[in-house]
Formats: sequence, C-alpha cells, structure tokens
Amino acid sequence: MKVAYQGVSGAYSHIAARNIFPGAEYIACETFEQAFEAVQTQKSDYAVIPVENSNAGRVADVHFLLPESGLFIIGEYFLRVEHQLLGLKESTLKDIKTVSSHPQALSQCSAFLKSNGFQPIARIDTAKSCQDIIASQDKTKAAIASKLAGELYGLKVLAANIENSSDNTTRFLIMAKSPHIPEDDGELFITSCIFSVKSIPAALYKALGGFATNGINIDKLESYLLNGQFVCARFYIEFESHPARRAFQNAMAELRFFAEEVHILGTYKALRNRHESNENV
Repeated sequence: MKVAYQGVSGAYSHIAARNIFPGAEYIACETFEQAFEAVQTQKSDYAVIPVENSNAGRVADVHFLLPESGLFIIGEYFLRVEHQLLGLKESTLKDIKTVSSHPQALSQCSAFLKSNGFQPIARIDTAKSCQDIIASQDKTKAAIASKLAGELYGLKVLAANIENSSDNTTRFLIMAKSPHIPEDDGELFITSCIFSVKSIPAALYKALGGFATNGINIDKLESYLLNGQFVCARFYIEFESHPARRAFQNAMAELRFFAEEVHILGTYKALRNRHESNENV
C-alpha cells in the first residue's frame, strides 16, 4: 500500500499517515496538488490531507482543491499536535532569534513566539524547516516541528509542547480515487459536499431547509469566493447522515432544487471521539 502526503519526513501529515496506515510506503509530496495527483495517477492508493486545526482554523487552499481533484473522502482522522522548538545541538534558547515553520504551526504557537520575542518565518512545511536549520548551521535559527522531525534530522528540543492550547488537534481527511461508502449500520456517518446556490433571495436558507425538516444535523458550513467573484460563493458542508436513509435523500433533493453544482465528496464513518482531542483514534 502506498500513501501520499504533503511535506517531508517528520511532517505531521507523515505522522498521521503512519498512524492510519502502519507499515505502508509513504510518498512525500511538495504540494497538496502533487499529493492529489499521486492518487489520481494511481502512484498512490490514498492521500492524507490536513483540512483544519482546532485553534488555527482551516488549512488554506484545501477546500478549493477538493472538488477539482476528482477524489473522494473515505475517512477522517484526528491528530493531537504537540509542537517542539528545535535547534542545533549547540544552540540554547537564549541564542534563538528567528523561528521558521508552516504558517499554521506559527499561528498555533503565537503566544510562545511573542513572549520570547522570536521573529516568525513562514515556510511550506514544518519538517522542511528542520532541513533549513541543518543547512544553515546557524545557532540563532530554530524550527517548530514534531518530536519525530527532531529525531530524524538530529535537532535538539529547546522547548517542548509550545502550542497555545493543550488540546491542539488537526483533522485529516483520507482521500481515494473511488468512493468507499460503508453500509449503513446505524452508526454516525458524515457526508461532505460542495455546492453553489442560485442567485435568488434566501437561496441558502431554502437550500438548507431540507436538513432541518428531515432532522439532519449540520456539523460544518463554510463559504469561500469562487473564481475571484465577490458575488459568487461556494459552500462546503458536512452533515450527519447516510445516502441509504430517506432523510438524506429528501434533504439532498431540496438542496439540488435550490443549489447548483452539487458535488458529494464522500460519506464515511464518523470517529466515535471526533468531538474530543485524541491522538489514539
């Protein structure tokens, strides 16, 4: 089995991929697009993609890429994220002036950076920042990354668990080339969908009315601009239901009547502890 992820060895996506698919072959990709392409071209069976963090919000660009990828969501995973400040073995905390990492990690550790007066530097990946530290051999530079990244690149932990919140958790989606919809066994299921509404008054209200009348809980509803048009928004929605259920069918029929470009990204079992911060899901 081959699993693609964005980043380099030691990145949190790498850790998530290892936890979900132990013993697989892991394919490091520089961008999310490349991770999606690996699955599209069957160079990889799955892609593990971060979509949101409990403290820093959604990961930029992912929602734009999901419908364009042609892939399907077949599962979710929650990873408890513990950030370490990593530096050269001869460095001390007093030596550090600049700290590099992915923008999400910098945001998740903003209080620590501010209290120490460190200058944050955004990089494409947390573990990639570790490679930069090794290449520079500069005692004044540090990186924010995982404990695994520190071990892989031979860096020292200058400060442990520096994230703003003790329940810092990132949610990942498991992407595949074909949908894998499990049978409805009465458990909790999540369906992810993207749609645009028609340009009529109260279109969004009407489009979502079917979920209320059919007793379906909506967990997430996010909007983002499409094609740079400020009057044309696309919506990403996650709701608790399964396609085999009559309530699902009724709600989707009403959504399609008032909406355009309805694109179901997948139905998958919700993790039982999805509302908790848990690294052992």
